[in-house]
Amino acid sequence: MAKTELRLDLPDEAATNRLGEDIAAILAKGDTIALKGNLGAGKTTLARALIRALAADPALEVPSPTFTLVQAYEARVPILHFDLYRLGNPDELEELGLDEGLENGGALIEWPERAEGLLPGNLLTVEIDTAGSGRSVRISGDDEALGRIRRSLAIRRFLDRSGLPHAHRRYLLGDASVRAYETITFNAKSPLILMNAPRRPLGPPIRDGKTYGEIAHLAPSIVAFVAMDRALRERGFAAPEIHAQDLDKGLLLLENLGHTGIIGQDGSPIRERYLASAALLAAIHACDWPAELEVTKDVLHRLPPYDRDAMMIEVELFLDWFMPFASGRNASDAERAEFHALWNGLIGKLTKSEPGIVLRDFHSPNIIWRAKRKGHDRLGIIDFQDALIGPSAYDVASLAFDARIDIDPGLSREVVDAYRQARGISSSAERARFDEAFAITAAQRNTKILGLFVRLDRRDGKPHYLRHLPRIRDYVMRALDHPVMGPLRDFYLRVGLAGVTL
Repeated sequence: MAKTELRLDLPDEAATNRLGEDIAAILAKGDTIALKGNLGAGKTTLARALIRALAADPALEVPSPTFTLVQAYEARVPILHFDLYRLGNPDELEELGLDEGLENGGALIEWPERAEGLLPGNLLTVEIDTAGSGRSVRISGDDEALGRIRRSLAIRRFLDRSGLPHAHRRYLLGDASVRAYETITFNAKSPLILMNAPRRPLGPPIRDGKTYGEIAHLAPSIVAFVAMDRALRERGFAAPEIHAQDLDKGLLLLENLGHTGIIGQDGSPIRERYLASAALLAAIHACDWPAELEVTKDVLHRLPPYDRDAMMIEVELFLDWFMPFASGRNASDAERAEFHALWNGLIGKLTKSEPGIVLRDFHSPNIIWRAKRKGHDRLGIIDFQDALIGPSAYDVASLAFDARIDIDPGLSREVVDAYRQARGISSSAERARFDEAFAITAAQRNTKILGLFVRLDRRDGKPHYLRHLPRIRDYVMRALDHPVMGPLRDFYLRVGLAGVTL
């Protein structure tokens, strides 16, 4: 890759510490950072700030490894801190565990000149020089690494413009998309949440000149989040307040709704909170949702339809990714044709169901429990940018068959009953219509997720999603118990879904 560089001026030690945080925010497994500079230039200051930010511990003791040569730290990305000033022979570097360390984490190397020719080729080099009372910094590396650094520095400028010039950044989490989140602290005030959501890459066209995201109606930018956030708050629901935004850069500074969820510390669902979530969902679905939502006075966001093309492209992930993974073979042409015919028929039946807002991922990772609040305000909601207009039962299926946690059949039925009661779905005809839509959307969602989680592993290098597959497979089989699902159930049994070892 091409080597490029950028230059920074750091007026004081606090600015050096902030640069350490900015680099820590983008550090990934396999990264090697070479720190160059004369004695007293500030290498150790920068290294200490970076390691403390990675470990999310501002008081962490970070001694210089001058005599030990290497010090290991457990952190979001485990990191080895090398000081090669006393390295006797460059070949000793292998004995110090650099290669092994890069397999599991990252490396930070002071005095990298002592091991020239033995360091990885994709170095991110940070050169520090004194400049008056401050420091000048030159950062060089390949385009990919420099792109991450530039994005991180853009976030720092966004915080500065938002009135938080001395804020501390701590990585919070990433999700299944390109989004990432940070906790922002400043003075003694309550922390905020930074959403870092660069515009979603379009990817290659796969059908009729459109990409997967376009067909599935995935929000390409944070405009959709801002529109839904504003609409939810206007209707009295606890979506996070937006303190600052940069729509072009894909950056939002959000209210921190809290970190307590609807599952217990042992990883089990808390019944009271799931039933309260079902009642909240019923209230959201009962609201009027126009096709267009205001983002700013000059910008509107149109809620897309959850149409046949979107639903079909999602379930096809099962054929394209899950079947080869689970059975070691691709679906035959006959199986593909049968699969499409079955799903086209089921999706057609959804035209009889109630249309409304579909938040799309209404489950435990996106629901915050706020015990001191009352009513629906007890529940904060996040991650709704992919909302669209479609069958309301979809969101109920998302909650009752939570993709991230085991929901037993009894609690699933209680969630559905709580929703139906809150919506006033009481007549036999209404219940039958809802139950059919619930079964179809539950099967559709979980069929999609089986393929999606394999794709996240095989294509995107996120293997931790595979641990959810047995649960999702069981949810699919439970959804197929409804009579309308009989032919699809027969198909799934023939391709071995029920018996496959995951």
